[in-house]
Amino acid sequence: MFDTLIVALALLLIFEGFGPMLFPNKWQRFIQQVAQQPLSQLRTMGGVMVIVGMITLYYLL
Repeated sequence: MFDTLIVALALLLIFEGFGPMLFPNKWQRFIQQVAQQPLSQLRTMGGVMVIVGMITLYYLL
């Protein structure tokens, strides 16, 4: 179980690193745009991401 969690974390870091590594200027603009969004919209986006992730895990396991 712990090994699976470490693999998942490693994959997350790899995929999250592609954006800033390959497109640093676009990534920086994207982060600035996200930072200007209202907090309620950020919470909604985060909640949707968590729900989609949970549903995906449910169907994969």
